[in-house]
Amino acid sequence: MPLTLMDVGVETTVKTIRGKDQTRKFLQNLGFVEGAKVTVVSSLAGNVIVNVKDARVAISEQMASRIMV
Repeated sequence: MPLTLMDVGVETTVKTIRGKDQTRKFLQNLGFVEGAKVTVVSSLAGNVIVNVKDARVAISEQMASRIMV
């Protein structure tokens, strides 16, 4: 399921990233790689704040919907 459907505070693992090569590369550079542990910190106003690799990253819901967990 996409990252946007995850509950706040639940840790999960990235299974795959969908989208064009450029989009996948951008998300991989932020730390969203297969097997990475991620936790949704908050989701509001069309943005999702995620803990990934000991860092907090804010991404749009559109980008978050491409991350499958």
